[in-house]
Amino acid sequence: MAVLTQPAQKSPAPQLPRNRRVRGPRRTPALVLAFVLVPLLVEALWVFWPALQGFYLAFTSWDGVSAPTFIGLDNFREMAHDDVFRTAALDTVLWLVLFGGLSAVLGLATALLLQQERRGVGFYRAALFLPVVFSLVATALVWQAIYQPDGVLNRLLEAVGLGSLRHAWLADQDTALYAVIVPALWRQIGYVMVLYLAGLKGIDPALYEAAKVDGAGPWQRFRHVTLPQLRSVNAVVVSVIIIDSLRSFDVVWSLTRGGPYHSSELLSTYMYSTAFQSLRLGYGSALAVVIFVLAFGVIASYLVRAFREAD
Repeated sequence: MAVLTQPAQKSPAPQLPRNRRVRGPRRTPALVLAFVLVPLLVEALWVFWPALQGFYLAFTSWDGVSAPTFIGLDNFREMAHDDVFRTAALDTVLWLVLFGGLSAVLGLATALLLQQERRGVGFYRAALFLPVVFSLVATALVWQAIYQPDGVLNRLLEAVGLGSLRHAWLADQDTALYAVIVPALWRQIGYVMVLYLAGLKGIDPALYEAAKVDGAGPWQRFRHVTLPQLRSVNAVVVSVIIIDSLRSFDVVWSLTRGGPYHSSELLSTYMYSTAFQSLRLGYGSALAVVIFVLAFGVIASYLVRAFREAD
């Protein structure tokens, strides 16, 4: 026997009160737009537009006065036969390895030593970070006085009985580049230390306690707890070090100007001297493009690798 059922009645849709109006999308206040758009406009005029012009000038021959002449890839072909460019490129790679590697290792080491809150640790942190606030030009002038033939370094060597090591550190082709790296490191270590200190503060102490319970020693805790937890900080540190290495100019130019005989020449100093002393702004722009490509390529490859390992 069929059973008849009453069809379910649809509940009426809720109606909005008559005195309530449906509002459209909320408009962004004009003041907020001004705070966003004005910095973007300034950034576009002072950064992005000159950068695009630099890419264009890399394909031209220009002396800074007459109109640029488009020459295609001739500037980049010239680099292949430029002995000074090859020297500057090799010195830049050496600078990146020594300056970057030592600043990362020493910055992490000082952060590990000074991460514990104990008496007097704030003084040492401030002392190591103090060179960061100094101008690179002022830092170079201080170290220029230290490296003088009658400067502090040679006098100190003579006082401890190592007078045979007295040397014209900045005037010798064999030591000029390494002598310039020291003041750059003196300034960079404190900055890297602060980055690692921030990363170490974010590590959960329970991880170390669990590692101790499992019998892990100091080296095992550092390798299996500290380093993995600092992966994101390492990405920031590596990016900062590579950018600072490829754009290092002030300290080198103030101490040696790339000499003697291009022995401490970096791509940045060679770019400056070519563009603004030899007035070959087209070739100098091509050197700037090479520096940008190197920095972007190294940083992008490292970040891609780091993200893949994180996944």
